[in-house]
Amino acid sequence: MRLHDLKAPKGPRSLRSALDAARLRLGKTSTAGTRAPGQGSKNKTGFEGGQMPLQRRIPKVGFRNPFRKEYAV
Repeated sequence: MRLHDLKAPKGPRSLRSALDAARLRLGKTSTAGTRAPGQGSKNKTGFEGGQMPLQRRIPKVGFRNPFRKEYAV
């Protein structure tokens, strides 16, 4: 067997197309589940597994308006 005798295997050209085809066959929640804490999604943005999220742990600091106008008294 030489290099010029080699041929591509039968099937999808790339792993991505193979995975996309698998997702299309599975349908609906696509193995993500329906009654789990995530309910069909991998994880919610900012969710830390029950720990208090970072955005709620950090203290709020005041608001500074970048468009404020200063008036002379």
